[in-house]
Amino acid sequence: MSALYVLEREMTHSAQHAGAKAANLGQLADRFSVPDFFVIAAEAFADGAILPGARTPLAHALAKLGAGPFAVRSSAREEDGAQHAHAGQYETRLGVDAEYVLAAAESVWRSGFSDRLAHYRTAKGLSAEPRPPAVIVQLMIEPRAAGIAFSACPLTGDRESVIISAVHGRADRLAAGEVDGDLYRVAKTGAVTADRDANVLTDSDCRALAKLARACAAHFGAPQDIEWAFDGDKLCLLQARPITALAANHSGAKQDTLTIWDNSNIVESYPGIVSPLTFSFAQYVYAHVYRAFAGLMGVSGGRVAAHDEVFDNLLGRIDGRVYYNLLNWYRALALFPGFKSNRAFMEQMMGVGEALPPDLASRIAPPAQGVWTMTLDHLRLIRVAAGLVFHGCALKRTSARFRERLDAGLATPIAEIDVASATALASEYRRLERLLLTNWDAPLINDFLCMIGFGASRQVLAAWAGREGLALHGDVMIGQGDIISAEPAHRIRAMGAMAKSTPALIDALAAGDRSALASAPVLAAAFAAYLARFGDRCVQELKLESIPLHDDPTQLLFAIAAAARAPERAARTDTAAPYAQLRGLFKGRPLKRALVAWLLAWAKARVRDRENLRFERTRLFGRVRRIFLALGARLAEAGVLGDPRDIFHLTVQEALAAAEFTDAGDSLKQRATQRRGEDAASAPRPDPPERIETGAGARSVTPPVEVLGETRAGLACCTGIAIARVRVIADPRLETLAPGEILVARSTDPGWIAVFANAAGIIVERGSLLSHSAIVAREMGVPCVVGLKGATQWLRSGDLVRLDGGAGLVERVQS
Repeated sequence: MSALYVLEREMTHSAQHAGAKAANLGQLADRFSVPDFFVIAAEAFADGAILPGARTPLAHALAKLGAGPFAVRSSAREEDGAQHAHAGQYETRLGVDAEYVLAAAESVWRSGFSDRLAHYRTAKGLSAEPRPPAVIVQLMIEPRAAGIAFSACPLTGDRESVIISAVHGRADRLAAGEVDGDLYRVAKTGAVTADRDANVLTDSDCRALAKLARACAAHFGAPQDIEWAFDGDKLCLLQARPITALAANHSGAKQDTLTIWDNSNIVESYPGIVSPLTFSFAQYVYAHVYRAFAGLMGVSGGRVAAHDEVFDNLLGRIDGRVYYNLLNWYRALALFPGFKSNRAFMEQMMGVGEALPPDLASRIAPPAQGVWTMTLDHLRLIRVAAGLVFHGCALKRTSARFRERLDAGLATPIAEIDVASATALASEYRRLERLLLTNWDAPLINDFLCMIGFGASRQVLAAWAGREGLALHGDVMIGQGDIISAEPAHRIRAMGAMAKSTPALIDALAAGDRSALASAPVLAAAFAAYLARFGDRCVQELKLESIPLHDDPTQLLFAIAAAARAPERAARTDTAAPYAQLRGLFKGRPLKRALVAWLLAWAKARVRDRENLRFERTRLFGRVRRIFLALGARLAEAGVLGDPRDIFHLTVQEALAAAEFTDAGDSLKQRATQRRGEDAASAPRPDPPERIETGAGARSVTPPVEVLGETRAGLACCTGIAIARVRVIADPRLETLAPGEILVARSTDPGWIAVFANAAGIIVERGSLLSHSAIVAREMGVPCVVGLKGATQWLRSGDLVRLDGGAGLVERVQS
């Protein structure tokens, strides 16, 4: 019986006796260079101590390994599994001398009875009964370099690159999150990219590691997270486990399934690198609110549940950037009647550069139907249409109730949140989740009605009045006067007027000196009122990691100074002119004129409400940001995180699990460090294309840019002609727009409003007719063209251009 207490390497292939980690090591040792080891079976221990009958075989196996030192680690049956890695839940001892191996092994075995492990297993839906592990005793090497490597990116699901984190010497401090390793990425071509100051590994080392990681993945048939070490020039494999957090590109799509990624529109909300916390929150929000919307529109609960994978994967994250999983949006839309017409409206609203190919549309669309089935489908369409009419009539009341719920959800004072305990913060977040995220009715109903109304009104005007009708459509949307997104610009101009007569004050504001407001009490009061209303607004405001105006109002000070220096601009007063044009276009056709007038007014109201309700979303995201910042502070105080802002490198569920003690947090510091390094490596790289195809049948998609000499075309958003110098701005927090210049940007969001206030015109690479820049430009009466591909590469600051917002044309007059 005693012979079974100690298992030498050749006997460790069965997880039943040796545990999962040792079984993996045994398999790897047959193929790769693995430092020698043996295993003490879990049955060799009792009451926290090794059985007398196991001592002699342990001594013999230890002598056979050599002089040491040794690593003493756990190997439980479920450890390092594909679903639950148990990372950091069991004890590990490194650098153990031979005389202390026995005591170290007993300590590792006893860690199977810890409360920490019980909490972890309960949180994962596993039995909380004690799970004492087998114990691995492995010969340690003194490496020149060591670390971890992923055969696929654990955040994006990218199988094309191997991600490596490396340190000099042993990697135990890297694994514990106490030090940051050098980060490397190795492409399938063998190309190596690294941190700017990376010096641990050579390119040859990186390629050898990439080859090893991919070989492990091929051996196990799944992407692997490996631990490795270089013993001189010899590369040793120390451990391998599945990448448990890896999703199929975070898309819900298998690798052999075509997936189309598009961020034409969502880049306005989530530009650049997006943190894991923001992405996980956004993914959860999209999944839950669109499930709820399907229910509101009459889709049965059974049909919604049958498409869980679609709703859970409406978004993806590629090299740190957020994309729509476009085919899943079409699949969700196909649950509603009228797929063909709604598809075109959705494409227009999302601003996609290319319509869904007909072959894909036919696969996603509901199948051809018989007479009886078509009759039922028409009845269903009538039912949904009736529901839309009902919801449209009740929208004012629904919106009022929604705002009441939001006010109730945000009733907890900020001062209380900032000092709350971790468990109280988790409870507050879950309260918001229950109260709002499952009751996001008014914005969703209005968005859908806006999509249909805006698209239908353009379609009708194009069919009945051609290009003049489309121009009229854009003109009618100008100057509604009650869109909240334009209010900041009006307030900034008003505050600029308050400072205009005091040059010293203007200079101080332009230098970011907030204390200068003390000399102007009226302006100070207006400034405080602005922050009270719009303090959650900032550049990239839907990214939880962004810093709002509440915390840093410097950009607002700059904007007030610029407005004070700007010449007076006459308010646009010709908002009635388009209606006179409407009468001219439909002279002699009174019924059509009346229908078009009603449709335009209704679409205009839905556009206004869409933008205003989006401001309520900003308020919710601002509160969520505050909760997680406070939670980051509590976790840092407890030593679970190295810095409060490391919370942004966790997912929502990881952060909540740490707060609610369902995850002891031993590995959170390491996870945050790894992800921070990956995002830092991604940030300097150019953004991926706005449209990407992956999987079977994928094409290389590069939307054509329409070039007419020195004139390029985009989407006409607001009529008017501006001839002026352009200013290309990448970050409005760091760059300003001089009065009278034309803004050129890759994408914008509500945080850019301070720049909009001084713009003579607006040119944006990305966006749709319903994007924020288009709506605000129309409201402010500023000529605007969006969707002008490559604008920030084509134009340079100082170029003189002629911008025709009605025709959608930009002509470079002089470089």
